[in-house]
Amino acid sequence: MTVRLVALGDSVTVGMGDPLPGGGWRGWAALLAESLAPEGEVRFSNLADSGATAVDLAADQLPKALALRPTLASVLAGVNDTLRGRFDLAGIATALEEVVGGLRGAGATVLTARLPDPGLMLGIPGFVRRPLTRRVHGINAVLDHLAVRYDTVHIDLGAAPALYERQMWGVDRLHPSERGHRLMARLFAAGLAERGLARPTPPSAEPTGREPSAWASARWMAIEGTGWVVRRSRDFLPQFCGLVVSEAWHEVRGRTETLDELLHAELDVILRHLGASSGPAAATGA
Repeated sequence: MTVRLVALGDSVTVGMGDPLPGGGWRGWAALLAESLAPEGEVRFSNLADSGATAVDLAADQLPKALALRPTLASVLAGVNDTLRGRFDLAGIATALEEVVGGLRGAGATVLTARLPDPGLMLGIPGFVRRPLTRRVHGINAVLDHLAVRYDTVHIDLGAAPALYERQMWGVDRLHPSERGHRLMARLFAAGLAERGLARPTPPSAEPTGREPSAWASARWMAIEGTGWVVRRSRDFLPQFCGLVVSEAWHEVRGRTETLDELLHAELDVILRHLGASSGPAAATGA
């Protein structure tokens, strides 16, 4: 039977950091597709878009995905949501449920993943990282809930120590290197195998392409990285500075747990709204 794999997500799923010899990107989702079945037995469609947030997946990518009638779909999103000035966890949760629930309701097996901490990947120290980490924890709690509710193949990327190694990431530390993309593909392949949903032959862990030269890396950062910094300096950085000041204020007064309690209270409301049921009815959208 032909496997129809559709990938939804942001620039990581686009494949940025894993260039093809003739131009363009490959990435973990394409590597996973190649591992699932012999050539000709897998139809792979990558709908991911650079910069996409959870709302973008629901509004733009989900309708296209449903039209392709996937048997297998991957949903990897949330990092861009953490790097925006406005962080609406309830809206993110609603969008992610629309995507995952919509795909499951159409009969697809869905791959989801807990996010790694971008603060650790970026090397941000101590309390400066905490507000970003808290955002990731919030999204991961939502993803965990949806994984149970809709019976997804759920991978914990943040729990893979190797993923935080410097060699797994590109020069910007936000997009995996080829080695990092291969690790992600192998983690998803293992998740499918553990559930008995596929018998993939995991892609090799070793890169086949050449490491980008120092000049190529510097050029990429000058063109792409500078644009990202400019965009975020108008949006994310002012808000993030305010969060860091608040974190410092609470830490000096020994009240850091207050911020954690606020997140937990918000999550309680959000998860109750999403519902707590699981099993066949929830999994099929019935």
